[in-house]
Amino acid sequence: MKFQRILVTTGCLVYAPSAQAFHDQVVLEDTVASLQVPKNVAIIGAGSAGSSTAYFLQRYSQERGIPLNITVYERDGHIGGRSTTVGVYGDDQNPVELGASIFVEVNHNLVDAAKEFNLSTSGIRELSAEGPVLGIWNGREFVYTQSSGGSWWDTARLFWKYGLAPVKTVRLMKATVGKFLKMYEEPYFPWESLSQVAYDLGLTTATASTGEQFLDQNGIGKLFAQDIIQASTRVNYAQNLPLVHGLEAMVCMATDGAQAIEGGNWQIFSNMLEASYATVHLNRTVDKVEKLRDGAFILSTKQTGSSATLYHQKFDEVVLAGPYQYSDINFDPKPRHVPDPIPYVQLHVTLFTSKHKLSPLAFNLSPDDLVPQVVLTTLPEGEHYGSNPKGVGSPGFFSISLLRPSMDTRGGKDELEYLYKIFSPSPLNATFMANILGLPEPEAISRDDVSWMYRKVWNSYPYEYPRVTFEELQLDEGLWYTSGIESFISTMETSSLMGKNIAKLMVNSWESQNSGRTM
Repeated sequence: MKFQRILVTTGCLVYAPSAQAFHDQVVLEDTVASLQVPKNVAIIGAGSAGSSTAYFLQRYSQERGIPLNITVYERDGHIGGRSTTVGVYGDDQNPVELGASIFVEVNHNLVDAAKEFNLSTSGIRELSAEGPVLGIWNGREFVYTQSSGGSWWDTARLFWKYGLAPVKTVRLMKATVGKFLKMYEEPYFPWESLSQVAYDLGLTTATASTGEQFLDQNGIGKLFAQDIIQASTRVNYAQNLPLVHGLEAMVCMATDGAQAIEGGNWQIFSNMLEASYATVHLNRTVDKVEKLRDGAFILSTKQTGSSATLYHQKFDEVVLAGPYQYSDINFDPKPRHVPDPIPYVQLHVTLFTSKHKLSPLAFNLSPDDLVPQVVLTTLPEGEHYGSNPKGVGSPGFFSISLLRPSMDTRGGKDELEYLYKIFSPSPLNATFMANILGLPEPEAISRDDVSWMYRKVWNSYPYEYPRVTFEELQLDEGLWYTSGIESFISTMETSSLMGKNIAKLMVNSWESQNSGRTM
């Protein structure tokens, strides 16, 4: 890598006095001298928010001629946070997304970064022209299917069943997303309060209501909402329309230009950190953040998994780029504003390979029918869970996707298999697996039927309950917080936007301080 320094913690005892030295030296009272003292910033978390904060901090500070040192701490061993890949069959040369899988054309930060870093993108692939590419299953029947490419017949059936609801939904989505996109632009950007900018742009009208209420208020038919839009909120957020707020429901329908980075979306964030010239510590857990009387911070860190605190370093400002409630950091003293804990979805992601295709009998189809490549889910008529988070209902899962063919060459084999991904609220057992693959129910699935499996449980995103106020961007003077945006919209893009916004606010503040010194 160029100037980025990525340090994987190995347990060496280190004390870093460099930042202390910057504060001990005498600074002359002129503009040039004052600008020569670098700002030392710690960013806790190397996901979308943390990487974006570092990237835009470097850009904005360079534009203003403000020297800067950025140090990023990541307790896991990889960059990207919830955007990460695993190797199929344990082969890193055959990666598959485990977390955040796609972004769309209105995701300006991610799209621009992919272009800037010359990363190859791919759209959503359809495996073959045979059979439906998409189906929405309610636990009893498919309420909607779509063929390859979306034929005129698919369109005709859509309007025959749902009337003008599809058109009204697109119009409402574009109007709502259009308001959101103003958050990137002056005079709104940068915003000091997420609650205020959401109100100013009229977005709290959407966040104050459930998705079900928001759609009804805007004349969207209930059948289309339940069959189509709810399938989208379930696959994207594992939540039903009577729970998720209206803004998040609209975000789920903004699917134009869906794409992914070949080899993994995490590469966007790795490149952002490289471009920021940050020092990146992987496998490094922040144990304590102590605020000093002079307003600076001492961070105590340790090797992830170790009980001994080994490192201490001083910083001017700190950005917490992850949920406060999961940080396990001792803040001394407590910040003036402590974010309220909010419930997160515990999502089970199961990747597996099998020589079997999905069984039509598992979906009440005839034996000769083909199961759709992607199976989304909704609830059958008469089955309601309201705002209950345990609302997976009759389907028992949120989605099943046949991602691609996969060739198993282990042990001299050369066998064609299929790679699947399933989102569910609980671990998948042998009975479930046997049913969807059309196998006799066993005590355990054999490796001959499922040759490789990888399971992951994520605190994937918050339950997006309706609300009109959101967490503060500053928890204390010099202590910034990115994760308040997750209860507003939880995506890679919005986390990146929050990082960009905080970076701009920080640099504006430094510039004001420097201007004050010259007056």
